Amino acid sequence: MEYGSGGGGSQSPGEQDGSDSQERRKRYHRHTANQIQRLESMFKECPHPDEKQRLQLSRELGLAPRQIKFWFQNRRTQMKAQHERADNCALRADNDKIRCENIAIREALKNVICPSCGGPPLNDDSYFDDQKLRLENAHLKEELDRVSSIAAKYIGRPISQLPPVQPIHISSLDLSMASFGNQGMVGPGPASSSLNLDLLPAGTSSSVPNLPYQPPCLSDMDKSLMSDIASNAMEELLRLLQTNEPLWLKSNIDGRDVLSCDTYERMFPKPNSRPKNPNVRVEASRDSGVVFMNSLALADMFMDPNKWTELFPTIVSAARTIQVISSGMMGGCSGSLQLMYEELQVLSPLVSTREFYFLRYCQQIEQGTWAVVDVSYDFPQDSHFAPQFRSHRRPSGCLIQDMPDGHSKITWVEHVEIEDKTLPHRLYRNLIYSGMAFGAERWLATLQRMCERLTYLMVTSNPTRDNLGGVISSPEGKRSMMKLAHRMVTNFCASISTSSGHRWTTLSAGLNEIGVRVTVHKNTDPGQPNGVVLSAATTIWLPTPPHTVFNFFKDERKRPQWDVLSNGNVVQEVAHIANGSHPGNSISVLRAFNTSQNNMLILQESCIDSSGSLVVYCPVDMPSINIAMSGEDPSYIPLLPNGFTILPDGQPDQEAGDGASTSSNANRNIGRFGGSLVTVAFQILVSSLPSAKLNMESVTTVNNLIGSTIQQIKASLSCPT
Repeated sequence: MEYGSGGGGSQSPGEQDGSDSQERRKRYHRHTANQIQRLESMFKECPHPDEKQRLQLSRELGLAPRQIKFWFQNRRTQMKAQHERADNCALRADNDKIRCENIAIREALKNVICPSCGGPPLNDDSYFDDQKLRLENAHLKEELDRVSSIAAKYIGRPISQLPPVQPIHISSLDLSMASFGNQGMVGPGPASSSLNLDLLPAGTSSSVPNLPYQPPCLSDMDKSLMSDIASNAMEELLRLLQTNEPLWLKSNIDGRDVLSCDTYERMFPKPNSRPKNPNVRVEASRDSGVVFMNSLALADMFMDPNKWTELFPTIVSAARTIQVISSGMMGGCSGSLQLMYEELQVLSPLVSTREFYFLRYCQQIEQGTWAVVDVSYDFPQDSHFAPQFRSHRRPSGCLIQDMPDGHSKITWVEHVEIEDKTLPHRLYRNLIYSGMAFGAERWLATLQRMCERLTYLMVTSNPTRDNLGGVISSPEGKRSMMKLAHRMVTNFCASISTSSGHRWTTLSAGLNEIGVRVTVHKNTDPGQPNGVVLSAATTIWLPTPPHTVFNFFKDERKRPQWDVLSNGNVVQEVAHIANGSHPGNSISVLRAFNTSQNNMLILQESCIDSSGSLVVYCPVDMPSINIAMSGEDPSYIPLLPNGFTILPDGQPDQEAGDGASTSSNANRNIGRFGGSLVTVAFQILVSSLPSAKLNMESVTTVNNLIGSTIQQIKASLSCPT
């Protein structure tokens, strides 16, 4: 045979084929160094030799023409693969460069100001801006025609042209106290003769306030220093997370982990770079629990400031990435390091926000285990900045470990140094000094509730108990309603924040010694009523457990007892969406039996966890609710929410443990405190014109509205007035 081995003819065909294949495998790659050198030389001159050239090579090298042909084919394939790898590396480098440039441009655009007016940049949606301007111009033209016709009646001739209108300065609004008549509102201190309410340009719930301090451009030395700080902080955090006694001790009062400061200083000695301040106090806390989300998804959300803010709307009032120091490996989160700014809040105008400039570093410890650390970064070249900034974050963060069924175990550590400019308000002093206002327990409880909410958002099934009478008939409608309610809650949290974008002025109406605090801002974003909005809020202490107060607000049958706007009318729940395992975590659509406003419904979301609870509601007209229930985009439905926040007063009550027993780890401490801190907040649209002035009647109205609401709440809960 042609490929026979030359042996005897007694071999069977199968054995002969086997020996042939073995001999072919033996002959494979049996090229000498001289043969390979000659083939490589020929390949450089001509990668595609013709048959004549292959025959010549076969005679020179003593190889079969087929061997020459196959060698060149394999060599061309190998060269192509090398070129593709090189191209991929170059494209990946270009892609990383473009991504960094894109991030830098987007961050720069956030700080762009108009050279003419000094205002913020226009909305990205130019078509929407044009339409909004056309509508506003049409409205102003109608108003001009109406005023002109009225004026023409008085002067007896038509008005062809009005004198130019002087520009209105809207930087501040000065309201004389004499204009309030005998309402009894008195401003605090020497400024009691006038009430100053700042009208902020484009102050909206979704806008990120300007940074109180703009860091300088970072050099390569700065970035190298930041990388070292982040690496050391990660090592410290992992030890804080994984070490128990003697570093962490169990509290004899509530069983929480308490950091031993002496042990900490011995384990983590610090250089004397920061002078010790006797007025600085340290807050340290640690907690752990299970959430409904895998570790990779959580790490991705933590490294995105927008997702971070959406995940913690009740805690994070603002967050921004100032600069990406290093991108993650292979486009992922592991190894990602960012310089960030964030502002943290307690949902009350009586508690100041905390601002941090910090480094956030994410690292994958092993398969299915991630760690995210935050540590404050001091700008050494700007020493004047340090005295103005009172919050410093020591290495803090969390360890995320995958568990079966898509769950993750979270261990969270919060460790900060705080120098209060003024003493915390006496109502919140116990809550803040105990570390519960900004501690790990609150972060973890909020994360558990929000991850559970996201799980319910993604569930496609629509149980019958989630909609009464089949009002919400599709999974898309359910998701749209949940997104609308989430935006409502986010807007409400922003409306009572004490961030740099809000300036609160206190009114005293004889309601209580706290008084009502008001602020004014201008809405221009889609999804909110355009114009001037007045926000008012006050906080009261009730000798009632937080879960009892929450259930009182949550029960639609008791709504006429506190909702003064319902005029005592009965309210019926026409749609119900559960967004958590706790029955208090839900979204409702309510209808009041009021014949004068049959076209209006009430959208309400209630949330509760071990750190506190919320009841937020907003009137929405029937066509807008139908848009959301049909599954369409609810982003442009205008919302102006009101509501209540209920927080524990920070004083343990030994007899309150039986009120809200539950097997859920997220709700293990609901109702363990005796009294409640209840913040009542309302928003009213003063005018649909952004340039309008605040009228004093609106301030009086909202002040009386809060006063009547508090009186009815105290009466219904049998609390002393």
